[in-house]
Amino acid sequence: MNIDEVVLNFNPTSLLALDIVLALIMFGIALAVKVEDFKAVVTMPKAITVAIAAQFILLPAVTFGLTLLLQVQASIALGMILVACCPPGNISQVLTNQARGNVALSVSMTAVGNLLAIFLLPLNFALWGSLHPTASKILEAVQLDALDMLLKIVLIIGLPFVLGILIGNRWPNFTAKVQPWVRGISLVALLAFIVIALIGNWNYFMAFIGIVLLAVFLHDAVALGIGYLTARASRLDTPSTKAVTFEVGIRNAGLGLGLVFAFFGGLGGMAVVAGWWGIWDIVAGLILATLWSRHTVRKEKKSKEPVAV
Repeated sequence: MNIDEVVLNFNPTSLLALDIVLALIMFGIALAVKVEDFKAVVTMPKAITVAIAAQFILLPAVTFGLTLLLQVQASIALGMILVACCPPGNISQVLTNQARGNVALSVSMTAVGNLLAIFLLPLNFALWGSLHPTASKILEAVQLDALDMLLKIVLIIGLPFVLGILIGNRWPNFTAKVQPWVRGISLVALLAFIVIALIGNWNYFMAFIGIVLLAVFLHDAVALGIGYLTARASRLDTPSTKAVTFEVGIRNAGLGLGLVFAFFGGLGGMAVVAGWWGIWDIVAGLILATLWSRHTVRKEKKSKEPVAV
C-alpha cells in the first residue's frame, strides 16, 4: 500500500465542522489579544524579529532539508512542509506559562505570527512544496492555487482573528469571562476531531504509523530546537527564550489538517502527519514545559540557599 495513493474519508458535514472549530480557535486566540500587543514590534523588536525569522524562514527551510534527509514519501514530505508553514498554535501561551516563561511576549508573538501567516503560509507552502523533487508532483496534480488557499485562510484565520480582536478590545469584561471557555471548548473539539479522524481511518494509520511517528517526532524536536537555538544565539533572556521556543515549536496543525481536506482531498500522508502532529505537539510541549519549570524552581531554590561560611 502506497501512502501517496491513500485518501482518508470524511463527509462534508464533518469537514464543515472542522472549519468552524478552527475558526473558533482563532477567535478564542484573538479575544486575548490587545491592540497593545502589536506594539511589542516596537518595544521588543529583537525578540519578535527572532521569532518571526525562526518560524517563517528557518523552520520551513530546515523542514525541507529534513524531508530530503529522511527520504519520506511525497505526501508525508508535503504534510511536514505544510505544518511547518502553519501559524503558531494557541497552546503556546499555556506552555510558556507552565515553563515560567515570558507570557506577555508569547501573546504578542502569537498575535503578530497569526497575522503574518495569513499571507506567508500560502506563499511559503507553494515555494517549498514546488521545490521538493517528489512532493512538487502532488502540487502539480491538484493544481494548487495560492490565491485560493489565501482566501480559505482569510476565512478560517483572518475574519475570526479580526472579529476576536474587535470584540475583545471593545468589551473587555465580557471577554474575560467568555474567552477561557471559547479556547477550552475549541481545543477539546479539535482534539476530538483529530482522534475521531485517526480512529475512523485506523487501518491506514496503523499501516504507516512507523514512518509517520519518526517523521513527526524528529520534526517536532527540530522545530522546538530551532526556537531555542535562535533565541539563545540572539542572547535573549531565559524567560524570552522559553517563549520563543514554544512559539516556533508549536504549530497550528489543526489548520493544516483542514487545508489537507480542503485542497488535497484528505491525502493520506499529509492528513496523518497533520493529525498526529496535533496530538504529539501538545504531549511533547507539556513534557518540555514541565521539565523546564521544575529546573527553574530548583535553580531558584538553590540561589536562595544560604552560603556556608
